[in-house]
Amino acid sequence: MAATDGVRVAAIADTHLRKPVAGTFRTAFKELGGQADLLLLAGDLTNGGTLEEIDILGREVQDIPVPAIAVLGNHDHDEGHGDLMRSTLEGAGVRVLEGDAMALDVAGVRVGIAGVMGGSGGFPGAGTYPAVDDGNPEHQARIRRGPEDARKLRAALDALDCDVPIALMHFSPVPDTLVGEPPQIYPGLGCHQLGAAVDGGGAHLAIHGHAHSGTENGQTPGGVPVRNVAYPVLRQPYAIYHLIHGQVLRL
Repeated sequence: MAATDGVRVAAIADTHLRKPVAGTFRTAFKELGGQADLLLLAGDLTNGGTLEEIDILGREVQDIPVPAIAVLGNHDHDEGHGDLMRSTLEGAGVRVLEGDAMALDVAGVRVGIAGVMGGSGGFPGAGTYPAVDDGNPEHQARIRRGPEDARKLRAALDALDCDVPIALMHFSPVPDTLVGEPPQIYPGLGCHQLGAAVDGGGAHLAIHGHAHSGTENGQTPGGVPVRNVAYPVLRQPYAIYHLIHGQVLRL
């Protein structure tokens, strides 16, 4: 593809890999060459972060024929094996971001990815903070880190020098893509500060998951396209978005 042809971004989240669904995504991932220029994985890649599930995940993403970049989700940390999951993914060729960014040349375009898990925090007019009473204190702190990760996301976006900056996270930066979920749980599904970071950092696209019953398409207050790529929303192994001439088109 020439630079004028834009960039094709495949994305998926909430694969929740575990023994009964092992192999579900592998064939589709292996066929990405020629269909997309890169793959973004937006967290909750395993069902509960167990050692068995991490092993399954490593096999699922082995030898993907395009650059693959991931962030982890809340369930990926359930068993405290986040570091092992990161090393397993990177051993399989998948770059994992956690408050940092990377840039790469694809299709003649310099694309930058800034990634965080994100967390809760809520949205004006849709609740401002959830009660996080389940789980141990470490789990509760992790879920509540939306504002902190928003600051990291903005810093990572600001550090990028690229043509097409993309924000990758697990929790939602806007309420638009939560439509379909019970409104009372919106505050636990995302954080408006993440959306402000996307706008302030000049991202061209924001990718997230987490909201299984949400909506695919939304946008930030500043007009940046947001896509919820949770597998239960897409109902396919990934969506492909064509970023061209300032537009985001679904292929």
